[in-house]
Amino acid sequence: MITPRYDVITIFPDYMSPLSLSLIGKAEERGLLTTKVTDLRNFATGVHKSVDDTPYGGGAGMVMSPVPWGEAIDAVAHEAEADGYEEHTLIILTPAGRKLDQALAYELAQRKHLIFACGRYEGIDYRITEHYSARPQFKVMEVSIGDYVLGGGEVATLVILEAVIRLIPGVIGNAESLKEESHTLVDEETEPLVEYPNYTKPPVWRDLEVPTELVSGNHGLIAKWRAAKARERTEKLKD
Repeated sequence: MITPRYDVITIFPDYMSPLSLSLIGKAEERGLLTTKVTDLRNFATGVHKSVDDTPYGGGAGMVMSPVPWGEAIDAVAHEAEADGYEEHTLIILTPAGRKLDQALAYELAQRKHLIFACGRYEGIDYRITEHYSARPQFKVMEVSIGDYVLGGGEVATLVILEAVIRLIPGVIGNAESLKEESHTLVDEETEPLVEYPNYTKPPVWRDLEVPTELVSGNHGLIAKWRAAKARERTEKLKD
């Protein structure tokens, strides 16, 4: 059985060290998935291993060259194909991409091989998107994690991987918890809701008490309270 594989291509491999920590690291140790980080500069030529150049048409900043990117993506894909992966989803991180949400996280969690292209500067030459979109074994997705600009795609990649990998069966100890998360809960109109507030011991902290409904032992009352609070929280976000 082929487990999910996640390849990250970046000029800062050390940036991805958190992949060995917490849920992701433990899941990989258990054989539930594979992660691999590739240094883009290994595919650059010249003394300085340059991966960028000035933009055609003028303008500020530098654009990442398609030459090393093409070589790196091909190498990663060929290695994955040798291990039995027949299709690849190339994710190009860009503020101009589709915004990450829980629906997209679920969609990506169904795909066996994701390749993350961590752009820098003014982004990656658009011919990378055009070239791989035309190759049948590739699906190209431009993805953003929000309406703001970061220094590069590494942080965004970590965010996406965290959102995706926790959805893989076996990664979360109690799979039932996934059904009651923010943006997963639905009310009677099937509107995605954020999660209700949660409390734990002690029952009183700094004169603040846990809501009486949660300590009542009445499961129907608890469910009703949680549903109401989830809707209330969701409505506040709309203001």
